[in-house]
Amino acid sequence: MRGSYLRWHVLLLSLGGMATIVTAKDDPAPAAASAASSAAERSLYHLGPGDEIRVQQPYAEEFDGKVARIDAAGFATLPLVGKVHVGGLTVEQAESQLASRLSDFLLKPQPIISIAEYRSQPVSVVGAVNTPGVIQLQGSKTLLEVLSLAGGLRPDAGGEIEITRHLANGRVPANDEKLDASGQFSIAAIQTTKLINGSNPGANIVICPDDVVSVPRAELIYVTGEVHKPGGFPLNSGGGISVLQAVSLAEGLGPQASAKNAKVFRPRGDGAEKDEIPINVAGILSGKTPDFNLKAGDILFVPDSVSKKAGVRAAEAAVQTLTGIMIWRR
Repeated sequence: MRGSYLRWHVLLLSLGGMATIVTAKDDPAPAAASAASSAAERSLYHLGPGDEIRVQQPYAEEFDGKVARIDAAGFATLPLVGKVHVGGLTVEQAESQLASRLSDFLLKPQPIISIAEYRSQPVSVVGAVNTPGVIQLQGSKTLLEVLSLAGGLRPDAGGEIEITRHLANGRVPANDEKLDASGQFSIAAIQTTKLINGSNPGANIVICPDDVVSVPRAELIYVTGEVHKPGGFPLNSGGGISVLQAVSLAEGLGPQASAKNAKVFRPRGDGAEKDEIPINVAGILSGKTPDFNLKAGDILFVPDSVSKKAGVRAAEAAVQTLTGIMIWRR
């Protein structure tokens, strides 16, 4: 059996009684295949259960594009050698391991391994991203890269991104990192604004397999009544929006607005009851009255000249009918 495989690797040419041995290293195919694999894939990515590898061995038909799935124990079943443990190895290390096993059958084997499918390094990205789901890491990826793979942040993304990591993969390298109640997971919050604008480069941490990246929706304030664009608007990373900012987000007051008689309805306790706070929007716009900071769940109601005495029920009813709010709650 061994001799039948050797004939694919050894070519004996009788030249004046001398024998010349031509092996796989004289063929350009291995170098070309090697160049096709990225350096990161070959030297950084560690194979694991679920990954599918494709193996090529010049002059051996048995390995012509052979695909094998790595099992839960880290073994791949291949021709000639049977089960080979490649779990936890890089592509380069796996090639060396396979070459060692093939040396019992072939002369100077040079197997080429590429990754046909990534399945062993999942990261879950949930919440306010455009395409939430499970991402398979392909080499080292930072938080920004993972968010980009998830389609980027939605407009209603909150001010913090939460990373949850199993302690087996180490602790999340962030200042406010802590353990969960079970003591098995490291949890940290990354400020969205500092991550996106690059003011804190250390926030762009490297993501590990099995991490959970959670992007909660921002809390909302609502502007309704006599404004051009009533709707729900996410709070900024500082946790507040002023009345002046809210009116600007709502694209200004309508022509019939009774700006002096505006009100803020603020949830009390569980939100079933609301406090009513008079707001002179006209005075704020003119600079004669100090601006007022809105909090999560606040409803800024700007009545028109007819309904200037409208109460909280009317404001809540108006909020519930705003189709614009659905933009932020999708």
